[in-house]
Amino acid sequence: MALAQEDIAFIKAHLGEWLAEQSLGKPPVVYEIELRERMARVEEELKHQRELLREGFKRMDERFEQVDKRFEQVDKRFDEMLKRHDQHFLWLVGFIASSAALIIAALRYL
Repeated sequence: MALAQEDIAFIKAHLGEWLAEQSLGKPPVVYEIELRERMARVEEELKHQRELLREGFKRMDERFEQVDKRFEQVDKRFDEMLKRHDQHFLWLVGFIASSAALIIAALRYL
């Protein structure tokens, strides 16, 4: 028993409705609305994620600036410390040379 074209057309026209009635499928309109709602939620979430990423990068940039300033402070302190140590070293060399000269002079007179 073959189906006529009219029967096939009727089945195609009503298949979505029958499946929806049986909760086996959803009508195309409902499915499309759900897809659009999902797409809207996904787009909103992506927008939120982009904002979070921008905020994170902004905070990282601020933190790098703080670290750079801290390195500059450390460099400045290190340079000052080297200058102080150079001065101390020169005083020490002068003290040792003077002490050696005094010892040599004292030994010559003895």
